[in-house]
Amino acid sequence: MAKPNDNPAEPFKKALAEATKALANEPELSVTFSVDPSSLVGDAARLPQVTRRMTTQEVLLARGTADAYAMQLRFHNEATHNKYRPAGEVAQALYETMETARCEALGARAMPGTAKNIDAKIGEEAAKAGYAHITESASAPLAVAAGYMVRQLATGRDLPKGADNILELWRGFLEGQAGDTLGDVQDALDDQAAFSRLARQVIDDLGYGDQLGDDPDSEDPDEDQEASEDQEDDEDSEEGGDQEDQNQDQEDSQEDQDQDEMEQQEAKASLDESDDMDMLDEADLDDGDTPDEQPPQAPHSEADPDYKVYTTEFDEEITAEELADPVELERLRAYLDQQLDPLKSAVSRLANRLQRRLMAQQNRSWEFDLEEGILDAARLVRVVTNPTTPLSFKQEKDTEFRDTVVTLLIDNSGSMRGRPISIAAICADVLARTLERCQVKCEILGFTTRAWKGGRSREAWLSDGRPAAPGRLNDLRHIIYKGADAPWRRTRPNLGLMMKEGLLKENIDGEALEWAHRRLMNPPEARRILMVISDGAPVDDSTLSVNPASTLEQHLRNVIAMIEKRKAVDLIAIGIGHDVTRYYEHAVTITDVEQLAGAMTEQLASLFEDDVKKRGRVKGA
Repeated sequence: MAKPNDNPAEPFKKALAEATKALANEPELSVTFSVDPSSLVGDAARLPQVTRRMTTQEVLLARGTADAYAMQLRFHNEATHNKYRPAGEVAQALYETMETARCEALGARAMPGTAKNIDAKIGEEAAKAGYAHITESASAPLAVAAGYMVRQLATGRDLPKGADNILELWRGFLEGQAGDTLGDVQDALDDQAAFSRLARQVIDDLGYGDQLGDDPDSEDPDEDQEASEDQEDDEDSEEGGDQEDQNQDQEDSQEDQDQDEMEQQEAKASLDESDDMDMLDEADLDDGDTPDEQPPQAPHSEADPDYKVYTTEFDEEITAEELADPVELERLRAYLDQQLDPLKSAVSRLANRLQRRLMAQQNRSWEFDLEEGILDAARLVRVVTNPTTPLSFKQEKDTEFRDTVVTLLIDNSGSMRGRPISIAAICADVLARTLERCQVKCEILGFTTRAWKGGRSREAWLSDGRPAAPGRLNDLRHIIYKGADAPWRRTRPNLGLMMKEGLLKENIDGEALEWAHRRLMNPPEARRILMVISDGAPVDDSTLSVNPASTLEQHLRNVIAMIEKRKAVDLIAIGIGHDVTRYYEHAVTITDVEQLAGAMTEQLASLFEDDVKKRGRVKGA
């Protein structure tokens, strides 16, 4: 008999974990449940949390995610996948979604019970991303639509609400450009290599052939031909070996004499060459080249000297204007305003409340008993009672928090897609405008990666022979939406970039936080505030698949510890459906994205109010 305080969801979780291992045919698979975004990294699967209530939605989402991961483990071969993987960003996205659809379709065909569960997962993801409300194909993800089409063609099943809308927006384009190729999906499902070639052809049909890179199949015949040629050469050399042996004895004595003369000449030449090389080395060093014994490089992370990065060659720090032209930024900004029009009034009310609280702190900071300034009417009674008492004046002090800069660091990962990133963008926009009115500088930054699952960093690692424990293995993209000194009216369109399809990918929080902290130390302002908005722990599949599972999370903790220990920056964090209090000392977790605006204003206002109280205590002391 179960104890009253036992969690009724535990038996379900245990059964689902065992079923997932069986479906995946992976007995050693580690299955956990968490409020953090779901993920499959190596032999570890993280599924959506199931609470004590065990609502139908929670159960179906957990089952659907588990079945999707099991099908991927069962039917997906990573080596084949990487062999045919395209080089370009859009092509990679198309390739990934079609392969995911293939695995799920095979599962639905072999085990029909998984189809309904995966439908629930797709429907939940579509609802979270707001796919049902998108009315233009330009705002709908093409890669997702391609995956939906493959799934529908392979299974014949109708798509859940929202997902069907995305496919219909792109159906005409997909069928018109790649209809003939997609017609062969059924025949290629069981053969991953054949399906990968089909997916590459679809990408070419859709106009992204320039992103495919080299044809992987064209390399194998050349290698075979070279191998055969080498073998023929070996055979020829064996046949002629006997004849050469007969002549060898006659030539040996002559070669010995020639060899002695050559050695004497080479010895003399080597002395001359060594002198020349010494002079050349000195000239090279004068030009700035490093000697053979280079000094050890500084650690990549100031917070964690042991944190490794395979290469920073492909990382980028870029402004929003460089990622989209002005016309596109204006269009994306208009789309953002349209999506969040019902929310603007509520956010504006909160912003006005924040402004009133900041202004009130400004107005109550005065210096009294001065010889000049504004006449202090409250102290006139002393002059009336004693005419010899001098008049007392007061003067408003310059508010210390005016000498402040605030940085908003926004998670631009794929899990923020849809309503979370839209609300984060509009809240950042309104907050920046409010702080500007209060003469407080504000900088808005975003962080993501340039590619899914590795990008060019991973390609470099593969070409180098896959050295062990390479460290971070993806290309960072750190985005500057608004500089601290840039006026809000000039940078307003930039926040629309967060609506750009294909921008949001993976998140490496530790390096982004360290980057934002370094930038924040440059301005001359005495008070520095860094606010982080995120919806999950650091996740990068490429890095976590070849490094310890705690690599990124531990680095984030070390960076936070460094910032909080130095106390040069006030660090606060807001987690959207994710418990950030386990990382940050000053943090708040919200369960609904609609609460973001209130959390931002309250957290910021409390920081300023605490500062005023501290200054008051110092004066009182």
